[in-house]
Amino acid sequence: MFEWIARFSLAHSRLMIGIWLVLALMSVPFALNADDPLKVGGFTSADTESSMVREVIENDLDYSPSSMIVVYESDTLDAREPLFQEQVDSSLSQVGELGFVEDVVTPSIDSSLISSSGEIAYAIIGLDLPPEEAQRDVPEFERSLVDQPDISFLVAGAPAFYADIETASQRDLQRAELIALPIALIALLVVFGTVVSAAIPLITGGAGVVVILGAVYWLANVTDLSIFVLNLATMLGLGLAVDYALFVTSRYREELRRNGNDVEAAVITSITTAGRAVFFSGMTVLIGLSGLILFPLMFLQSVGFAGVVVVAISTLTSLTLLPAILAITGTQVESLSIGRLGGLAVGSTGGDGSWYRFAIGVMKRPVVVALVTVSVLVALGLPFRDANISSPDATILPQDLPSRQGFDLLSGEFSGGEISPFVIALQFGEDASRGERLAIASHVESLARTDPRIERVQGPTAFADGLSDVAPTVRFQSRLLLERLGVNTQLDRLWTGDEAVILAFPVAPANQPENKELLASLRSIPDTDEASVLVGGGTAEIADVVDVIYDRFPVAAGMVVVTTYLILLVLFRSVLLPLKAIVLNVMSILASYGALVWIFQEGNLSKFLGFTPQGFVEASLPVIMFCVLFGLSMDYEVFLLSRIREEWERTEDNRESVAHGLERSGRIITSAALIVIVVTGSFVTADVVLVKALGLGIAIAVFVDATIVRGLLVPASMELLGARNWWLPTWLGRMLPRVSVRE
Repeated sequence: MFEWIARFSLAHSRLMIGIWLVLALMSVPFALNADDPLKVGGFTSADTESSMVREVIENDLDYSPSSMIVVYESDTLDAREPLFQEQVDSSLSQVGELGFVEDVVTPSIDSSLISSSGEIAYAIIGLDLPPEEAQRDVPEFERSLVDQPDISFLVAGAPAFYADIETASQRDLQRAELIALPIALIALLVVFGTVVSAAIPLITGGAGVVVILGAVYWLANVTDLSIFVLNLATMLGLGLAVDYALFVTSRYREELRRNGNDVEAAVITSITTAGRAVFFSGMTVLIGLSGLILFPLMFLQSVGFAGVVVVAISTLTSLTLLPAILAITGTQVESLSIGRLGGLAVGSTGGDGSWYRFAIGVMKRPVVVALVTVSVLVALGLPFRDANISSPDATILPQDLPSRQGFDLLSGEFSGGEISPFVIALQFGEDASRGERLAIASHVESLARTDPRIERVQGPTAFADGLSDVAPTVRFQSRLLLERLGVNTQLDRLWTGDEAVILAFPVAPANQPENKELLASLRSIPDTDEASVLVGGGTAEIADVVDVIYDRFPVAAGMVVVTTYLILLVLFRSVLLPLKAIVLNVMSILASYGALVWIFQEGNLSKFLGFTPQGFVEASLPVIMFCVLFGLSMDYEVFLLSRIREEWERTEDNRESVAHGLERSGRIITSAALIVIVVTGSFVTADVVLVKALGLGIAIAVFVDATIVRGLLVPASMELLGARNWWLPTWLGRMLPRVSVRE
């Protein structure tokens, strides 16, 4: 198949280039607008207890699906003063005219919206749209707010957070592209040593990314895709396309030198060897990313769907467009040399070069090298033991955006859980009297109020501290009387008769680990014949999402590992080599996990990298990194083992095969890793911490994999295994299909 592809590209090179040019040009308008159909959010699942609570409060108590939060402060007024509250009401006087606004709760209605210091206050504006849709209306909402002489305001809340996420993500993508492309070009010049050969991977990579973004636009019109897909598609698309082109182009130049500038033979050999390895490498990356589709969260599924598109198109450009360009370029691939400054990835045609000597040195002391390198990897991964896995809040945004500033003000003046309380929903049985129902609500309120981890409680009978010793029915009747006299005590938000809602505001911020124990305590409140108890709210949603992700993670990881093992088993016809490759991959990934905790959770390098220490690791990051890195690291393993296998088939000398395989591929793998590090590392400049962490995490893992693992652990472990590297039971060999691997 690969020889046919090579010969077809040779015979129809101009047609092939023309097809890709048309595809790229047709994709341009869609690529430029790829963000239009993309969505924010996607971090929740419908099959959780917190989702059941959300359904109860929205359907039965008419809670709004989302809310804008307007935070007010003043240099001259105290938020407890009537004038401050009058100006708050005046600023919101036109908000009710907006078609998507359902209700407005201000500090003059609910005094709990005023900080104890009187420094700030906030208003809650309920919307009839979910936050993922409401974020489109944030500009209109902001325009409806009326400026006041003595107070200033910031718009926060989930819709504003999502709107700022979209703004920051687009800004991050543009900045990363401006940084990555010129640095990638410089790196390619150093790697190849000639301008023409350096330009070829960028041409194929650029064409691939344009087509990828166009495909993302159309895919997003078929299924929901997250806004973060743009960053990942560009990061992976450019990295993989350039990587694959580098491998094929390097082999092509090596074959030109070997066979006396025979262009046709060089193209055919490079595609049947390096091209074949690209295909199988692409399969391993595709399998890794497809594991994300198994998660019941739109955010992770969209990364999986988009990742499959990225890998498929990147592989296709390397197997069709690239050989056509090489066929036309011919021997001119060596033109415009930059002299001694470049040539890092000029393929070796044999001999005992530096990589050969290095590999022999490693294999002379395999036990020492293995112990030292494994110890280093374990040390790098150790911080992950203390990982606090949670979901993101506004601190992942830069401090210059309004929703982040509003969040910081609220966090500084109110208890950590003020804006994300636990919502305890009580659903009463038909036979329970009103007195029994109120007694149950009062009992649950009391359980919550006496827990030191809870700051305050709101509920149908949690009314007037001075009446705390009075019977629940008396407190309820007092509140009901005030409602009838025109005093808004928000009883309708807490009681329907058939349902009751109790709001428990935790002391700690939503994403802190102590809230997980508090949630478990609240959910341990037993159901009775008269009432069932459900616990949800923003803090519970975070815990539920983490549970959903990590309940499914072993299944997804198992699928990725088993499928990858089977592909490598067929490819290399070895039982132990695929197992070794998987173990080494996992060690590289764990090392990068440790770096994530050390940097982003604990805050090391936060000033240098420009972010606020999170105190947690975002829940989806380890999952995405596993699925991306498992395939990406296997890329280098496939190329290295393919070359070693080629030498083994020729000599059946394990040590020489490993040394010559590393000599022929070591520089190229290092160069490919350099390009990926440059591309993914450029996202370290991102304002959104999630994107910054993903780019840095991938860059660290690739660096570790290409140096410690491929350079040291692979030759050491293969020396220790010896001929057992290639062991395959006879009965299994007869069952497996034969796939020739020459790269």
